[in-house]
Formats: sequence, structure tokens, C-alpha cells
Amino acid sequence: MTFGVIARELGRRGHEVTVYRPRRRDLPTLPHPDYRQVPMPGVPIPGYPMLRLGLPARRRLQRAWRERRPDLVHVATEGPLGASAVSAARGAGIPVTSSFHTNFHLYTRHYGIAPLRRAALGWLRWVHNRTRLTFAPTKALCAELEADGFENLRVLSRGIDTGQFSPALRSLALRGRWGAGPEDPVVLHAGRMAPEKNYGLLFRAFRGMRQTNPRCRFVLVGDGPVRRNLEREMPDGIFTGFVPPEELAQAYASADIYVHASLSETFGNVLTEALASGLAVAAFDYAAARTFVRNDDNGLSVPCADPDALVAAAVRLAEDRDLRKRLRGAAAASVRGHSWDRVVSGFEADLISAVQGPGELTSAQARCGEP
Repeated sequence: MTFGVIARELGRRGHEVTVYRPRRRDLPTLPHPDYRQVPMPGVPIPGYPMLRLGLPARRRLQRAWRERRPDLVHVATEGPLGASAVSAARGAGIPVTSSFHTNFHLYTRHYGIAPLRRAALGWLRWVHNRTRLTFAPTKALCAELEADGFENLRVLSRGIDTGQFSPALRSLALRGRWGAGPEDPVVLHAGRMAPEKNYGLLFRAFRGMRQTNPRCRFVLVGDGPVRRNLEREMPDGIFTGFVPPEELAQAYASADIYVHASLSETFGNVLTEALASGLAVAAFDYAAARTFVRNDDNGLSVPCADPDALVAAAVRLAEDRDLRKRLRGAAAASVRGHSWDRVVSGFEADLISAVQGPGELTSAQARCGEP
């Protein structure tokens, strides 16, 4: 979703953008008004069949780029397709940059392959260090990656579409379908339903909320490989499956509370979407929460090493109506100035500097600087 927005915005600025991605039946291949899409061969990811892993395509990319040479190649995912794109670009003398936006090496413990963590981190470092710049969503993550041997790091933050996500979209009719009255707290979760999302803690938090306030409702928007297990574990939850963007925005705005239990994201767009929609949020103090949440002002944040504190914060939101109202009132205003236009402007400038050559990068830019 992030790079869909970035491709769209770069296209609207007059850049010619071509997106190479694995072929998927659920993604449209119709022409996009702002960028060109080229579906590529791929295979289902083991344990996550709804996503596909792009296969290496160095020769095909080389042929395409000989016919129509790009000024720059940007690699958004470090799999076989992305790694082959780095090799193809370097072999043709085309500047290449990359983005680090998924902690694949940390996911190994959630999928039963923890011994491969070091190898996964080594692969990620090898792919990224062959590019002129590697972008990560926060300064804190840049610092972590630098400590792990990643080079030439830059911040590519995340914007918020406040036109799409807004408290004005609140729907009493939708709340009614959820079985929630005007004053009943609705707790929302949105995103991929995957093992790394820390659902055990999220459900513990919700049970504590329900215990202190039996009128709480729990709505889960999205889908993924563990959905059936979650439905069995939380039979009184409302599972909507995937919904179109406009329905997602309405779901956010029609809820009251967002509890973000995950510690695996590099950013966590769902948190900023919840803030923009006017929800009272509780989250660990990292990634998007560290950037945007001011504790007890526009949300609640707790130390990453204290899961009990997150449960306690969630319970506070369930039982304290005045606190919920105050935080909800401050949430949307606190993110109003963080537009995608500002983020894409900084990214555009960084890409231009990469095209001009490594000599154009100052030492400050190459070490976790911000646009």
C-alpha cells in the first residue's frame, strides 16, 4: 500500500514509473492512470499463499532496460525478484536504491525457522548494501540497521491521507451492525492476520477490557493465514475479512479505540490511520507510535519490554470515558500536517541525488538523515 501511494504520487509529478511485481489474481492488471504495471512470474509463499514471491528475472529486466533505459531502479522488496533487479541495474550501470520496510529476519521465529535468522539478516544486508541508498521508515530503525552493518541509510517516512481517513466518516449504522450502541466502546484491529502480529497479547488486552467494561465490542478487519485460528480463539469478535479502502476508512472512524500490540513492524501505517480517524490508541513506544504518539496527550504509549503495561493502558481506555474522549479529540489534529505530499517530496529529492551519483550524497545524508 505504501509503494502504491508513492508510485501514484511520483507519476502525478510527471515521472514515468514502471512497477514490476509478482503476478496475482487478486490484483488488477488494468492500466493505472499514474504508473505502468508489469506482472512477473512468482510462486506462493509457504504458509502465506495469498502472497507471492517474485522469481529471479535478471535477463528479462536487462532486455527491457536495454530497450527503454530507466534513470533509476528502486527495489521495494528484497526477494529473488528484487535481488535480480539490483544485479541487472548494476550490470547496466543504472543507479539503484532500495527500501527496508519488512523485518523478514525477525519473522523467522514466528514461522518455526528461528535458526535462519542470521542467514536472513545476511541476505538482507547483502541486497541493500549493493544499492546507493537504503530507505527505512524511521530514524530509530536506521540506527538499528546501521549497527547490523547496513550502509548509506536514509529515512523514508510514511504519510497520512487525511482525506481518506477522517473522524467525519463515523457511521452509527455500521456501529449498529456491530451490535454497538452510541456509548459502547468499539475496539478495532486492522491488518494482515499473521503470526508475527502478537495476537496473544492483543486478545489478552481485549479480555481485560471486556472484563472492566462488558459493553466493549471487538472488530477485526483483514485476513491472513491465522484467521481461522483467531476466530476460534475469539468467538465473540467480529471478523469482517478484507474490505475496500473506503469501507476500511469508515470502519476506523466508526470505532473508538485502537490497541497496537505488534512489535514486528518497521513502521505500522495502521496506527497513523487510527489517529487520523480520531481513535484513542494504545501502543508500544516504537516505530510509528514513537514518532507520532505523545503519551497521555494524543494517545497512550508504553515501554516495549512491558506487555502488562499495554494491557493496563488498554483497560484504562475501556473504563475511562473521559480519557477516551480527550485522546480521540486530539488524535486527528496531531497528524494533520504529515501529508504524503511532504514525504514524497523528500523521497523524490533523494532519488534525484542518487541518480546524480554517490558524490552528491553528503555524509549526513548517508547516515540516517531525514529529508
